[in-house]
Amino acid sequence: MEKTKSKKKSIGAIIGIIVGASLIILIQQFVFKAPSFDKAMMQAASELNKGCPMIVDQQTRLDNAIVLPGKIFQYNYTLINISKDSIDIQTFTDYMKPLILNNIKTKPDLKAFRDNKVTMAYNYMDKNGVFITKISIKADQYNE
Repeated sequence: MEKTKSKKKSIGAIIGIIVGASLIILIQQFVFKAPSFDKAMMQAASELNKGCPMIVDQQTRLDNAIVLPGKIFQYNYTLINISKDSIDIQTFTDYMKPLILNNIKTKPDLKAFRDNKVTMAYNYMDKNGVFITKISIKADQYNE
């Protein structure tokens, strides 16, 4: 009878150790590791940055792309012929936002970003490196 109780305690201890170790492994996998899509976004930014700075059009240069916390992918642009004091920021934003939104909704290479509900941010600086505006498009805006 004494041996049976001892064996049950040993089996219980082994099961407890196995369950505890499993929980530790699961916690490490899900809490402390960056989700795989975050890694994919960082890789996309890294690949894009290899070609930067990149002239987009006569007024715009893409300086780089970065990944920010909270599933935000940000493009950093410079308006190469414009100074902040010569631009109406609201008019610029009102003009650019629908173009950016349409681009996000329709570009096939942004499908993974749409599927993963990434906030797309577009940061604009003037020719002197002075901040002009930031246009952010959240998933609920492009998934309408």
